Amino acid sequence: MRILGIETSCDETGVAIYDDQAGLLSHQLYSQVKLHADYGGVVPELASRDHVKKTLPLIKAAMAQANLTPDQLDGIAYTAGPGLVGALLVGSTIGRSLAYAWQVPAVGVHHMEGHLLAPMLEDNPPAFPFVALLVSGGHTLLVEVKGIGQYRILGESIDDAAGEAFDKTAKLMNLDYPGGPLLSKLAEKGTHGRFTFPRPID
Repeated sequence: MRILGIETSCDETGVAIYDDQAGLLSHQLYSQVKLHADYGGVVPELASRDHVKKTLPLIKAAMAQANLTPDQLDGIAYTAGPGLVGALLVGSTIGRSLAYAWQVPAVGVHHMEGHLLAPMLEDNPPAFPFVALLVSGGHTLLVEVKGIGQYRILGESIDDAAGEAFDKTAKLMNLDYPGGPLLSKLAEKGTHGRFTFPRPID
């Protein structure tokens, strides 16, 4: 079975073709970091408009890279949420339209479940049950995974997205966007134990 995957939940446009026997056949990725840099964070409307421009060309590139034609696909999967509403609409509209035109099924994939099960595609996937830490956009979760579709949230953040916290801190320090890599480099030069942080609420 060959599946075309489309990811447009935030500020990256990702397209891949996966074969359940041969593995990953092709993948294309476009990052919008430069587009949002002047604003110090992701601007949802700009993100959506950029997905409109980039998704179809990336699909064509992925199909060419895999040397496939539409009749050789068995389905299309697209990120259904959570994410930026406009950005998600672009991916779902394109995915479902192509599925209709190519007469294959279209399946919406839960964003967090996609991250959670991505390690199952590796050569040595983890055995069930396992505990996973998900840090994606505004979602930071600690999840017990008993099997596919069997999840229990052990804990989650109640404040800002982890990446956005880095970006805002970097902005306060007059550092460029994205802030995470720059702050990580600065942290390596810090004094260990200088600050004592309170324990999070149980």
